[in-house]
Amino acid sequence: MPELNAVIDLSHFNSTVDLDAAKADGVVGVIYKATQGLTFRDPTYQARRQQAESAGLLWGAYHFGTGSDGVSQAEYFLNFAQPGLNELIILDFEHNPQGPTMTLEEARAFVTHIQQTRGRWPGLYGGSLLKELLGTSTDPVLANCWLWLSQFGPTAVVPPNWPGWTMWQYTDGAQGPEPHEVAGIGRCDRDKFNGTSDELRSFWAPAVT
Repeated sequence: MPELNAVIDLSHFNSTVDLDAAKADGVVGVIYKATQGLTFRDPTYQARRQQAESAGLLWGAYHFGTGSDGVSQAEYFLNFAQPGLNELIILDFEHNPQGPTMTLEEARAFVTHIQQTRGRWPGLYGGSLLKELLGTSTDPVLANCWLWLSQFGPTAVVPPNWPGWTMWQYTDGAQGPEPHEVAGIGRCDRDKFNGTSDELRSFWAPAVT
């Protein structure tokens, strides 16, 4: 299976973002932080979304989960991000350094509410925390989500809950294999897609392909 290195994920922490330059450098899709918990909305989200649309890039949004009600977080995310049918939705499931960390039960509530509201399971982003909590067991609810693996190394190690990874965040711009940089942005989170360019577009926006 070919691997396509053409997706980046960004947030307000990326101060310089020229998505026209990024597209010229081979970027096809952008996944951007929209919300965190029940109180944070990324102040750069809407402007960067418009920039991506003008550049002709695929757009996706993620919510950083925290230790609070999963359904309420899903509603908070949807009300702010207002995702279109051709936009990816992802739950970012990782350790929260600023407060309570999301539990598996809260993650199940979040993704289930997204599926019931949108008619499509979201992606689940995770790495060491997800592997630690799942261990060798399976989770039939979270298994409905496609896996966005976070692992900064040369080899992707997938939890037994999934047959493989759909996207793989292989670097944060510092750790992990090269390349780390993208034109117009510099060092940033870079992601591989487990397929071809046509397969990426079909997966990303099935409602419009």
